[in-house]
Amino acid sequence: MKRILLVDDEENIQIVYREEFEDDGYEVISAMNGMEGLEKFSANRPDIVILDIQMPEMNGIEVLRKMKMLDPSVPVILSSAYQEFKRDLGSWASDAYIVKSGDISELKNAVGKLLGEER
Repeated sequence: MKRILLVDDEENIQIVYREEFEDDGYEVISAMNGMEGLEKFSANRPDIVILDIQMPEMNGIEVLRKMKMLDPSVPVILSSAYQEFKRDLGSWASDAYIVKSGDISELKNAVGKLLGEER
């Protein structure tokens, strides 16, 4: 079973993404902020990370850099409600950038593609 680390400070997003991805057969590990995300990244070695950008204390761009230093082989999808972060040079280290919406099919497709799975 493929393991997804979901790092997002919005509880509603956590609930929706967890239900959707668990229904698709993934194990989902959640973190509510960047520090917790880095701890769970090191402890659980996920197959892929879905990472919010706008978080308190440490933003997703900083978390992305640290994760890539720990293990550059783990794909990281940046997920934000804001399109403008796509132009931030720091976001270019991510493997995909998805703008949050009520329809998470684009996110699911990106996860499947990065994990080499046909959806």
